Amino acid sequence: MPGCFKKTLFALASLISFASFILIVVAMGTPKWMTGKILCKTGADLVNATDPELVKFIGEIYYGLFRGGKIRQCGLGGRRSKFTIFPHMVKKLNTGLHVMIIMFLCVAICFSLVSLGFCILNAIKVPYRAINGPAGACLWNLLAGGFVVLAVTSFMAAVKLHHLTERIANFRENIFRFVILEERFEDCFWICVASATAHALNLLLIAISGIHFPKIKTKTEEVNVTAEDIMY
Repeated sequence: MPGCFKKTLFALASLISFASFILIVVAMGTPKWMTGKILCKTGADLVNATDPELVKFIGEIYYGLFRGGKIRQCGLGGRRSKFTIFPHMVKKLNTGLHVMIIMFLCVAICFSLVSLGFCILNAIKVPYRAINGPAGACLWNLLAGGFVVLAVTSFMAAVKLHHLTERIANFRENIFRFVILEERFEDCFWICVASATAHALNLLLIAISGIHFPKIKTKTEEVNVTAEDIMY
């Protein structure tokens, strides 16, 4: 049976793995990975709008991995619309990269659950095989965190290098052209970053559980037994 200190660390690691699993699931299902401000360039150019008038042509956009929405401002008031990435819009995006982001997160979810199982196993007993022990828990946490990092990095590449926001903003816009004035990574993006950080914290906890602290030994006084003591 593992010691009390080791049990506590692996129990805490189990909770962190489960929290990471929940964070990834929530992030994937929420449509706010990115928000931004979009300028209706065509409308502004038609009326030769100056700085004070540009406010009438600045709208908003938000999106996640599967859906999003935007407010079009082309001089005639805001028009709200919602959209889904699959199945139509993904053809206009970098399909391979977008699908890879989703796959990375799905694999990370699986590894988070595996790491949860390994942490629970190590909290209950000392596994017979070394791969089922702290080494295995480290491996699955490392893989889970690594795939989350890959997903986050790929999403940043899609936004910054492949102009994901601009492509989404101009989807099925035949008359007006929108340009991006501002982009912000929102809570769901940072939730994934927190998930990767949670697995890094688990690695630290598992490493601490392997430290063997010296036991404090109390010095026992030597008892001298003499012949007189035996007589009494």
